[in-house]
Amino acid sequence: MSDIDKAEAGIGEIRRPARWHILVFLAPAFIVYTAVMILPLIETLRLSFYNLVEGKLAFVGLGNFVTLFSDPRLSHDFWNALVNNILFFIIHMLVQNPVGIAIAAMLSVPKLRFAAFYRSAIFVPTLLSFVIVGFIWKLILSPIWGIAPTLMDLVGLKWAFGPWLGKADTALVTVALISVWQYVGIPMMLIYAALLNIPDEVLEAAECDGITGWSQFWKIKLPLILPSIGIVSVLTFVGNFNAFDLIYTVQGALAGPDGATDILGTLLYRTFFGFQNQMGDRSMGATIAAVMFLIILAGVSLYLFVIQRRMRRYQF
Repeated sequence: MSDIDKAEAGIGEIRRPARWHILVFLAPAFIVYTAVMILPLIETLRLSFYNLVEGKLAFVGLGNFVTLFSDPRLSHDFWNALVNNILFFIIHMLVQNPVGIAIAAMLSVPKLRFAAFYRSAIFVPTLLSFVIVGFIWKLILSPIWGIAPTLMDLVGLKWAFGPWLGKADTALVTVALISVWQYVGIPMMLIYAALLNIPDEVLEAAECDGITGWSQFWKIKLPLILPSIGIVSVLTFVGNFNAFDLIYTVQGALAGPDGATDILGTLLYRTFFGFQNQMGDRSMGATIAAVMFLIILAGVSLYLFVIQRRMRRYQF
């Protein structure tokens, strides 16, 4: 081995000093996240294996889960909430994300005027409180004092108006579309950022081959932003299966009419805290929360270990 090789090997063996100061900066965020998120999650999962027996918590193993799926009333409410939650998620996937992608594609056109204004106007609803959004839309859609019938009458569509929030077959779709209106700005901004990160060389090469306009989007841009679309889909999945606030504001804790808008979040709230004549059951509420956690964990794991691996070939 030459002297130069020995010198390079010696340099490579020099250990870098430990950067302990990084832990000092990470510690506050880690402590707060652990106290607010991790510890409550662990306690909730632990509580799902216990139940009150003669006024004391007793370990029952999977007994609460068996009760949840075997008790006629509990199982009916759970499966109804789960089906509604799946439909709630599907509406967001089929409406919110495609609309967000389309808006982002239009806003990424270089010569579009007032693009910054459009971005801000579409993103502003995501900053509003869900209480304000729910109250405003209840006023807009009210058959008595809402402005929706008047606006639809101006375009000759008053015949199509109905008490959508009061009908069991339209209430869930209506609330989901309200949620889409509020949160469509999030996928729009994420996809918009992904489109801006596409290298100019790729687009210039596509233009040299005669691929321009929407053809360029479908053939070049869309495959390159698939990883971002995957992330948006995961965020939509997690957000929808954690949803509670908007439905609670618009339809109340009972998620009416007749449970038509009841999802896992509202079912968890009523079961854990109780509502009206229904007594709260912490153990059964924790069991529903544990099932929600397992559903979300399964969905995220499917994306991370199956779907994401197949999309890596589109990344730079």
